[in-house]
Amino acid sequence: MSLQQKAPKPDPITAASWKEHLKGEIDASFLYEALAEIETSERKQEVLSRMASIEKRHVDLLKKLLSENNISIGALKPSFRARFLVWAARNFGRNMVYWLMLREEGREVKGYLRLFKDSPAGSARETTHTLAKESVQHAEALRKITGTHGEPWHQAESGGLLRDIVYGFNDGLTANFGLVAGIIGAAVEPHIILISGLAGMVADALSMGSSGYLAAKSEEEVYAHEIYMEKEEIALMPELETEELALIYEAKGIEPKQARQMAEEIMKDPERALAEEAREELGIGTSYTTPLRQGVITGIATGIGAFIPVAPCIFLNGPVAVWVAFSIAMASHFGVGAARNIFTGRGFFRSGFDMFVVGFGVALVGYFFGDLIVKLFR
Repeated sequence: MSLQQKAPKPDPITAASWKEHLKGEIDASFLYEALAEIETSERKQEVLSRMASIEKRHVDLLKKLLSENNISIGALKPSFRARFLVWAARNFGRNMVYWLMLREEGREVKGYLRLFKDSPAGSARETTHTLAKESVQHAEALRKITGTHGEPWHQAESGGLLRDIVYGFNDGLTANFGLVAGIIGAAVEPHIILISGLAGMVADALSMGSSGYLAAKSEEEVYAHEIYMEKEEIALMPELETEELALIYEAKGIEPKQARQMAEEIMKDPERALAEEAREELGIGTSYTTPLRQGVITGIATGIGAFIPVAPCIFLNGPVAVWVAFSIAMASHFGVGAARNIFTGRGFFRSGFDMFVVGFGVALVGYFFGDLIVKLFR
């Protein structure tokens, strides 16, 4: 007997959620398969290949569920976002993509748990329960790969080089666009607009670059202090640290006796014990960048974004320069907003449009503020 005969057809919101999850599973299968090919560690390759196979089974489960409810599926292809992430993994490193996939699995867990509660009885509830449970397992596997701590369906972050580029570019573009709009609103000479815009570009780049450096440096120092303290604890209180590590393993579902044996074995090697304690107890994973590198990358990306509203004023004059600068800046706002969907998981157009509105608002405020200042002090 089909699900349609057992229970009423799901409401449009539930059906849309199932279709959205299907797209997510197609992307996940594609990404895990591609990451397995890129990965250099044989152990991680094996884990990722197994996860890709499970994601393919998830696709089949959701296709079956949608078919039973007479819901059209449409094209089953990896999204542009998934293809872009594979390209990013090949060119910028895998770590950033692992972080994003970890967060995505966390969202999947929450989404499937909501669907489990709202779905009609029968195969719908069974399917969503299975998908939620296996998404938890995938999140745990990714947590080990990335060296993160905690349950990602409650809290997770994205990281990596590409994030610093996108967000630095966004900050530079928005801040300097507002500055240039304010100068234009003040109705000054064209060369004043150019000089002010270039000065703003340099200031934005230095500010964001130094802020990125100091933030990463502070985090590095905090981690170094925590690891030093943990090293001292291992040396001074090995029994207590062994007990703590055993409890962590027990919390993961390992039998108490086996957990104790594993902890005792690891504590025989102080360096290995320190690495395990840092990862499992402190939640500190391997760093894939340096504060200086992060500061330089953020600063350059900010400078490039800040240069966009100024560039037309170098080659053009008068109203033409203003309108060209406005058009390029607004198009760039849409583009960088769409690019942010890589990290937020929102729709490409919606993310781009939201950023377009923000940019337009910044331009209006900057323009009228500049105009107001001139009128007040004229």
